[in-house]
Amino acid sequence: MSEPVMTIAELNTFMASAFPQMQGEEKLTVLEEVSPMRARVRLRYSDRNLRPGGTISGPAMMGLADHAFYVVLLAHIGPVALAVTTNLNINFLRKPGQADLFAEARIIKLGKRLAVGEVTLVQDGDPEPVAHVTLTYSIPPRA
Repeated sequence: MSEPVMTIAELNTFMASAFPQMQGEEKLTVLEEVSPMRARVRLRYSDRNLRPGGTISGPAMMGLADHAFYVVLLAHIGPVALAVTTNLNINFLRKPGQADLFAEARIIKLGKRLAVGEVTLVQDGDPEPVAHVTLTYSIPPRA
C-alpha cells in the first residue's frame, strides 16, 4: 500500500495557492485525514449548498467528492496541479439533511497516467451513505 507523500499541512498550502478563489472568509471544506490510499474531507453545512426542499444539492455533493479525490490523489503523487477529472459517476442513495457531509475517498488503482477511485458521502452522525461516487483522473506526464 502506498504511503502519502504530502501531509495535510502541505496539501492545505498547495490548495490555497492553486485555488485562491476557494479561500474566502468562510472555508467550507476541511481536509481532516490522509492515510495510505485514503482521505477524509468535511463539507461544513451552509445554506449556500441547499436546493429547494432543504437538502444539500447534487452539485455540492459532486464538488465535495471531486475535491476529496483530488486531495487523496495529490497526497500520493505530489503537487501536480494539472491532474484532472476525466470521469465522475455519482449515485444519490438518499436525501441528506441539514448537517455536515463527509467524503471518504479511496484510491482503487494508481497508475502512471490514470487514477481510479471511489468516494462515499456520509452525513455527520449517520454512518449510512447518502451517495457513492466513482472517479477517474488523468495524471499529466512528469518530467
